[in-house]
Amino acid sequence: MQAKKNGAKKLHNDLRHAGQKLSVSVMAVLVSFGISMGIIALLSINPWNAFQYMFIGALGGKNALAETMVKMTPLLFTGMSYALANRCALTNLGMEGQLYIGALCTTAVAVYVPGLPGFLHIPLALLAGFCGGGLWGWIAGVLKVKRGANEIITTVMMNTIAIFLIDYMVCGPMNEPTHQKSQTSAILESAVLPKIMGGTRLHLGFIIALILIVLFWVFLWRSKKGFEVRVAGQNMSAARYTGVNINRNIMLVMFLSGGLGDLAGACEILGVQKMMLPVISPGYGFDGIAVALIGMTSPLGIVAGAFLFGILRAGGNAMQMVARVPNSIISVISGLVIVMVVASNIIMEKWNDARLKNQKQETM
Repeated sequence: MQAKKNGAKKLHNDLRHAGQKLSVSVMAVLVSFGISMGIIALLSINPWNAFQYMFIGALGGKNALAETMVKMTPLLFTGMSYALANRCALTNLGMEGQLYIGALCTTAVAVYVPGLPGFLHIPLALLAGFCGGGLWGWIAGVLKVKRGANEIITTVMMNTIAIFLIDYMVCGPMNEPTHQKSQTSAILESAVLPKIMGGTRLHLGFIIALILIVLFWVFLWRSKKGFEVRVAGQNMSAARYTGVNINRNIMLVMFLSGGLGDLAGACEILGVQKMMLPVISPGYGFDGIAVALIGMTSPLGIVAGAFLFGILRAGGNAMQMVARVPNSIISVISGLVIVMVVASNIIMEKWNDARLKNQKQETM
């Protein structure tokens, strides 16, 4: 009977905590929108019309909704990438670099491995990208385990290395045969992700991302290794005391996190761009941080966060063309959402810590 009461109490506390975090995320987004509307008003533009056109451009019809889901796809991957590392008390800020490295490996297979049927070529290209991005993340994990290097610093530095490496490869060894454009050759037709909605750009990568969201949940909440990852994330000292190999978990999580970040770039290459350019991401790696934080690093929350940022990216064009709002305002809105979500989470954690401290003092 006591065990049931304790279980019910724990469930109640977990639901209350989740509700608090959800409320904080929603309020942070609304405050960001309010500030953005004020900025738009300062430009002598009707902010209500601007946001109306943004939502129409993102949700107003089949093509608009499909484009929102296209923009969602890389954000689902990068959101999972950050969330997985976060669950192990790690901070992976290298999704942008991992995205680029994965895209490079995917492009190499998609361009230079001919003669394969699509059902083999597509998985092989995705696997190459996953392993490339995974190894890029794994390097940061090894540096942390072997040398005590802070993964925040190493992943940020590796972003810069990856971006300049891709610029060199695209303009140099992998440049298209005529050398007149800064791009690789187009990927082979057998490596192109098929469309899943006729007349739109929505491709199979969106379904792959949703499948991985389910696998993300299964791994963390239905597997022994996922349990070890979550325990280590809550208290590494306690996890080490119970026999969990912390170092091995760190390297595994950084590899998987890097691989997930890479799939964002792989699907962009195979489903949207069909070739490698020096710049392939408008900041999907960094937006993935906000997606994960808004979604409380939970599977459904990541989907919701990716949907929000998909609306911002897909609807931004309509806002610019119809309401004459500078496209840079979308970057401002995205930045405000990130700042507000991070700030609100920090405030909520401090408030909870103060509340627990007061409760302990009252019981003494």
